[in-house]
Amino acid sequence: MTCYLFVHFREKTTPDGEQVHFALSRDGFHWSPVNAGQPVLWAYYGDRGVRDMTILRAGDAFHIFATDLSLSYGMRGRYAHSWDNISRHGSEYLAHWESKDLVHWTEEELIRVGDGQFGCLWAPDIIKDDEAGDYILHFSASHAGDDYASKAIYCIRTADFRAYSQPELLYRKPDSGCIDSAMYREDGLYYLFVKSESNPQTMIELVGRRPTGPFERVPRFDQSMAVLESGQYEAPTAVQLDDGRWCLFLDYYGRPGKYQGYIPLVAPRLSDGAFERCDAAFSFPYGFKHGTILPITEAEYERVRDFDWSDVPDLR
Repeated sequence: MTCYLFVHFREKTTPDGEQVHFALSRDGFHWSPVNAGQPVLWAYYGDRGVRDMTILRAGDAFHIFATDLSLSYGMRGRYAHSWDNISRHGSEYLAHWESKDLVHWTEEELIRVGDGQFGCLWAPDIIKDDEAGDYILHFSASHAGDDYASKAIYCIRTADFRAYSQPELLYRKPDSGCIDSAMYREDGLYYLFVKSESNPQTMIELVGRRPTGPFERVPRFDQSMAVLESGQYEAPTAVQLDDGRWCLFLDYYGRPGKYQGYIPLVAPRLSDGAFERCDAAFSFPYGFKHGTILPITEAEYERVRDFDWSDVPDLR
């Protein structure tokens, strides 16, 4: 039986929310917090806060990447309460941690992947390119080329998580900006979920033969999204369950505080895009914010659950 690890942050006004949090599940439906809902990793550098985590198993190691951004500190300070300032002048770095066992992690590393022309780098996600034999790390960003007017999805490549290529455009939506990319493989095709900033103002699903595209829309998915309120969801993340179905989680931000967090939708396959909302089948201990789910073994589940996280440094 596959178990699952959810790596996420919490939307809190205190700095402990914008750190790395873990949760566990044995079925993908019912989730329990790790470390009593407190951070398992802290950001020491850059903005001293991280959001929008992704996690990958690569060979015998695990890698976490995250947005280098703290609203608890930065929105009140360097960004002067302005999202536009963040978009234009935010970090060109991504935070990175590495582990061999999911419980002992390297100290935070900041990886500069910008070229001096990007605004803030948001929401990294990573997928292996089986044909090329390396990994594609993709992220959202605005660019000086259009005066930071619209965001698109860019990517870099790495084979060893030490050296990274220069950024390239992965996907630009022709009629609006887009953010929060998440990519998965099914039957040799690559499915890319992104949040469209308008036309429509919700998630879209795309498909391509290669992880670098070109990509085309999956029309049936638009019908699935039409039943949701426009402009209320972001940060798609998905996982394939033991029975073959796909669970897509969308981060709801339409109300403040405790009402925020992921909602679940389930579909038999990515290819047909027929996702149905099924809140009653899922339970969360609190509102998970923008993260990624990693399938893990029972032994890994027990190791993370039973580890003594009490010595995790607290920067407050």
